[in-house]
Amino acid sequence: MPVWAWIVIAAAVILVIWIVAIYNGLVRLRVRVDEAWSDITVQLKRRADLIPNLIESVRGYAKHEKEVFENVTEARAAVMSATKKGPEATAKAENQFEGALKSLFAVAENYPQLRASENFQQLSAEITDTEDKIQASRRFYNGGVRDLNTKIQTFPDNVFAGMFGFKQREFFEVEDLAAIEKAPEVKF
Repeated sequence: MPVWAWIVIAAAVILVIWIVAIYNGLVRLRVRVDEAWSDITVQLKRRADLIPNLIESVRGYAKHEKEVFENVTEARAAVMSATKKGPEATAKAENQFEGALKSLFAVAENYPQLRASENFQQLSAEITDTEDKIQASRRFYNGGVRDLNTKIQTFPDNVFAGMFGFKQREFFEVEDLAAIEKAPEVKF
């Protein structure tokens, strides 16, 4: 076999190995993003499971705060259904939920006996811990999305990403940062 044939075969093998490496890198990043999204949904579910207990704890002290309880319950349901729709819908529902949750804690602030109860303190601590885990999961997810999107957009990976059907992912971003930073108004 002539030398040029060996060179062509070697170049073809190197090209195939290179394409496989690009594909495997894209798959690894896609799986990492999927795993990170799963982590977010697990933490959102955990928080949603804690909220009814917190509402019942506060409800015993603040019976006339029906609207606050309804808002939190509706926002909780919206977050749980939005997780199936993707990061953009979840982020929007999450913003509404954050505001409703702040209102609930603002109501609790007006009842010293409630704040002193061990059950309320434990639930508050668990929700705070869960919020921290949600933030960490969001950062991990957004980091994975950043890496995947960068790889999909850079040459030569973008050529093969398009051929293999890889799509860019959405970041899990806060839609209205000012709205969640603003303290809730509580009227009696």
